[in-house]
Amino acid sequence: MTETPPFTVLADDTAYAEAVQLAVDSAAAYYADGTSTLDDDAYDRLVRGIQAYEEAHPEAVLPSSPTGKVAGGAVVGDVPHTVPMLSLDNVFGAEQLADWAASLERRLGRPVAAWSVEPKLDGLAISARYRHGRLAQLVTRGDGSAGEDVSHAIGTIVGLPDRLADAVTVELRGEVMMTASQFEEACAKRQAHDGTTFANPRSAAAGTLRAQDRPYVCELTFFAYGVLPSSDDGSDLAVRLRELPHSQIMDWVAAQGVQTTAATPVAGIVADSVERVQERVEEIAAVRAELPFGIDGIVIKCDLAADQAEAGFSSRAPRWAIAYKLPATEKITKLLAVEWNVGRTGVIAPRAVLEPVELDGSIVTYATLHNVADITRRGLMLGDSVTVYKAGDVIPRVEAPVVHLRTGDERPIEIPQVCTECGGAIDKSQERWRCVRGRGCRAIASIVYAVGRDQLDIEGLAENRITQMLDADLITDFADLFFLTREQLLGLERMGETSTDNLLAAIEQAKGRPLSRVFCALGVRGTGRSMSRRIARHFGSMQAIRAADAMAIQAVEGIGPEKAPVVVAELVELAALIDKLVKAGVTMTEPGWTPPAEPGAAQADGAFELPLAGMSVVVTGAMSGALEALSRSQMNELIERAGGKASSSVSAKTSLLVAGDKAGSKRAKAESLGVRIVDPEEFATQISAFL
Repeated sequence: MTETPPFTVLADDTAYAEAVQLAVDSAAAYYADGTSTLDDDAYDRLVRGIQAYEEAHPEAVLPSSPTGKVAGGAVVGDVPHTVPMLSLDNVFGAEQLADWAASLERRLGRPVAAWSVEPKLDGLAISARYRHGRLAQLVTRGDGSAGEDVSHAIGTIVGLPDRLADAVTVELRGEVMMTASQFEEACAKRQAHDGTTFANPRSAAAGTLRAQDRPYVCELTFFAYGVLPSSDDGSDLAVRLRELPHSQIMDWVAAQGVQTTAATPVAGIVADSVERVQERVEEIAAVRAELPFGIDGIVIKCDLAADQAEAGFSSRAPRWAIAYKLPATEKITKLLAVEWNVGRTGVIAPRAVLEPVELDGSIVTYATLHNVADITRRGLMLGDSVTVYKAGDVIPRVEAPVVHLRTGDERPIEIPQVCTECGGAIDKSQERWRCVRGRGCRAIASIVYAVGRDQLDIEGLAENRITQMLDADLITDFADLFFLTREQLLGLERMGETSTDNLLAAIEQAKGRPLSRVFCALGVRGTGRSMSRRIARHFGSMQAIRAADAMAIQAVEGIGPEKAPVVVAELVELAALIDKLVKAGVTMTEPGWTPPAEPGAAQADGAFELPLAGMSVVVTGAMSGALEALSRSQMNELIERAGGKASSSVSAKTSLLVAGDKAGSKRAKAESLGVRIVDPEEFATQISAFL
């Protein structure tokens, strides 16, 4: 995480004035209809640049500057708030968080006894006013003092009930947003209506919340983060809500039937130290990509009402709360071109060529476009401004065009009519188009993959050597490698006796790889290393896998009704290749597997004598002894072959932590949770049969 956030550098008063106007216009557009020429990260950088310039040149500060103003000074609506809806100040790393906490504790003159830690949801703040338990009015944050009445949206927001469990008069505050599934559905409705899609979930939520004349209705989601009792209510409930810790107030809100983050993987917690706060920040950040809704940070606040009251407020933000901003996972950039690449299984995959943009700490120039149907569905054009995000925080993907930024110079994307690799026909029967030659179109790619370190691991077999063999007609697929003779290899250029003998020894050694690796080497579409291990462990033998129908394949964890028939069809297509592997004497069983009583029947999942069966295992620190040479990927494979589930983070669900040298915070957390801890030597003994 970035300790010192980058910002837009402004050279002089003219650049400063232009930046102020751009920020004001962007905020006004966003808070008006959800559109903006800037994405969130670009806007934040711009405002930080404005603030830095103002600190260096206080005499040049313009009255219209967005700094120090809620919502960047975008005044929307005329419904006064009972209590101002303020923004939060930001920190961008552990050091800044520690400095802020220390400053707050100096102001209080004592340590903060309890910190509340919650996700910062990526949506729009609203006030939901209940009278005698019935939802009466919805108001946007606006400029913090007054907002816009959007009560017409009542009934379209999941998590915001028409009635509370108790007939109370209160004001709930929270975030309105679109979940991933709601966003997809909204884009489909808009696509059907006018052929365009929304740019991203946040702008879709902003526009949808205010829309009153659309011929279609899009669903939204609400998460509460606070409650205000009626100012003139002197009841016991009102008094209690003013005195309860924030964490207990949120428990009360959830009991009223209002949605909070309590049931999500990023539920709010109470921490007793800044160190624990930072740990929770890292835990939330680690699962960010897996959430069905967007977050852009973590909110840390004093949990106790007394601490909040004593800390007070500045002109725009509470002093007792801060937003820990996470790196942006979505940006707007230009779609310059589309490349059509053919994969090792013959799948023709479009790839977006982008104007370089920094995304989550790295420069992105390429992004996934899925398939032709997806390009058509999203209405993408060359020259479009597009939103780009990281799927799983790893692979950049194009989300949608930003339609309101179109200039008229955009051009249609040219769709190939023949295979871009070999010029052959294209099979268009499925959404993912494929060359009719399948793996034969890119034999070199499929063989290179099969002999790789995580598959058959044939040392010394580089791509140029494989190309030699293909050109000499010695092989057509990777199964042919196991039938190569010494004389054939010696006949290749730059193949001496030593290198030939070494390569033959490596090929012979590869015959003994476990079934999980052999299956992975096949490159079955929809599977990878982890899925191959699950399939091998579930069935135990290649014979059982090949005998399985779609329903039996679907019984494997992670394989659904759509993927199972693809796996079955792929195995039929690969039948000749598998037969050659069997003939060559390649291992077709998983370690620990014993043949079932009835020939051809699948080995029941869990029938192995697996030492880690049902266990979630985390590995941390440097391995030693028998495990010293293993990479993290190989350790994960070892765990799964022994029946366990490899995980990267310690939680209450963790069964075992393998802690090597310099284990660090994961060991400390495991100790606090009572998780069993073993050293590499003890773990190696436990799973020795699989080494």
